[in-house]
Amino acid sequence: MNQNQLVKNLDEIRNTIPTSVRLVAVTKKVDVEVMKWVYEQGITDFGENKLQEAINKQAQLQDLNDITWHFIGHLQSNKAKKAVESFAWIHSVDSLKIAQRLDFYAQQALNEKVILQQPQVCLQVKPLPDDNKYGWTIEQLWNDLPLLQELHYLSVRGLMVILPLGLSKEETLSTFKSLKVLQEKIKDKGYFSDNFNQLSMGMSEDYLYAIEAGATMIRIGRVIFNDS
Repeated sequence: MNQNQLVKNLDEIRNTIPTSVRLVAVTKKVDVEVMKWVYEQGITDFGENKLQEAINKQAQLQDLNDITWHFIGHLQSNKAKKAVESFAWIHSVDSLKIAQRLDFYAQQALNEKVILQQPQVCLQVKPLPDDNKYGWTIEQLWNDLPLLQELHYLSVRGLMVILPLGLSKEETLSTFKSLKVLQEKIKDKGYFSDNFNQLSMGMSEDYLYAIEAGATMIRIGRVIFNDS
């Protein structure tokens, strides 16, 4: 893509978000050279949803050692070990089974000093029925919270959501606000201590509503990397 257009896109986004909100550039299918341009504009948080593609990019960008890598796609159990070893943040922890698997491999990686810090994770919630999305329903999450609380090698930092397609503006904002309420209720019940303060929600088409509702991290790809 055109480098000048990319800089313009980034400037427009930055003018619409508070400095307290973390911008994760979603770089799936984005060329490494373009990622370097983004990095030169001060973006150091990159989000990927395909494990092998991300690992290949990490190898090519290893000299940029202040990049924080975020995994944002559905994670299969057989790839949990690699995810723990390769990503500082895993936003898309969408079931008790995958959380427990990640915790097991995080223990190994920490003991062997493959990683030096606990993986930071968000719990992916599905607040509305959607056959195309992964994640806990609200009821399922409440049922699993006591077991999630027992995980010792992950740092559970907050909630993540991807909304269904086709919602109105009012439904979008209302649903994002419901995630903020859920986060506060979980904190009030004493789960995960004070670290449970992150809301990963909002993408290219709805990030402004997510910010209004209290998002702390937004995941944006198309409006950064689109030439038009």
